[in-house]
Amino acid sequence: MNPALEKVLAVTAEHAGRCDAEAAFPVEALEALRDSGLLALPVAGSVRDVVDVTLRLGREDMSVAMIYAMHCQQAFALVRHAPALVDRIRSGRVYLASVTTEKGKGGHLLSSESTVDWVDGSLRIDRDAPIVTGGVHADAFLVTVLAPDATSPTQVSLVYADRSQLDVVEVLGGWDPLGMRATHSVPMRLAGTVPAAQVVGEPGGFRDVVATTFGPLAHLGWAAAWLGAASGAFSRVLGLVRGSRQFDPSSELLLTRIAQVRGRLEVVHALLRHTLDADFSTGAGQMLVNTLKVRAASECFAAVDELVELVGLRHGYLRSSDLALERTFRDLRSASLNYSNDRLLLANGALALLDRQVRLA
Repeated sequence: MNPALEKVLAVTAEHAGRCDAEAAFPVEALEALRDSGLLALPVAGSVRDVVDVTLRLGREDMSVAMIYAMHCQQAFALVRHAPALVDRIRSGRVYLASVTTEKGKGGHLLSSESTVDWVDGSLRIDRDAPIVTGGVHADAFLVTVLAPDATSPTQVSLVYADRSQLDVVEVLGGWDPLGMRATHSVPMRLAGTVPAAQVVGEPGGFRDVVATTFGPLAHLGWAAAWLGAASGAFSRVLGLVRGSRQFDPSSELLLTRIAQVRGRLEVVHALLRHTLDADFSTGAGQMLVNTLKVRAASECFAAVDELVELVGLRHGYLRSSDLALERTFRDLRSASLNYSNDRLLLANGALALLDRQVRLA
């Protein structure tokens, strides 16, 4: 294993319990990621590389894995759609946060009600968002706004803003959720003026960024984080079962339940690896990556639910258990809600109706 990644994993594991209990952002893990250079992995590495790192982080703390995956999603957007801005993140010390949610539309990416003004050839942004993961600690932001000359709410631009370019970075509320507590996804207001050259992709063309980069990489990264979390939980349970007299390793019921959990994880892993090679410009590719998100969310949560049932109240339900199943269970409960499974199933149903030949990706 990469020694730099090993250090990040150790720091992440050390602080995971406290960050969850306090709903505190994992500043120590972020600093370790900065020191490791892994924040710049999208510049020289591949989506597969990012998925592999996210899987490992998820085994220690799903919140850190999600933070990393979403940062890399933003970084890939710069690499693919704004190469002139890549030098901003090449050092590996810049952490990117996403500002795409709005009060009126939730997490729907392809529309916006946030206007911008032209000021001497630059864009004046004044934007609030109900959820900004890690925004308090971000070095820069990718912000969705209406294009200045937009005639439709779907003419959305994605804009890069350094923290130093913003004169307002304000937290508007708290963060006290059931799970994913360490993501510290607080409501925020950002205001400042940025050069027009910092639009990512074409002005008003965020839809293209979503179709080729934002959407697919979100689902790939999230699935990796969820699979990592469920796999880590399964590994800890297997260690308990093999080392405790409480469990009979020859029990048919025990072996059957272990096999069922392993099967859920194998299905998600196979789907994740297959989806990495998909062509997301096709309807089949879009349905595949949507299916990955839906299945990973449901299967990983179901796997950990079954693990809680398997090891019982003492080891599976109590917060004091070294297995941390209770935390993983709470974290994974968010998976189906994080860009709703129902929304993706509706999209897949519409796409499937157009494919009478059932061309599978």
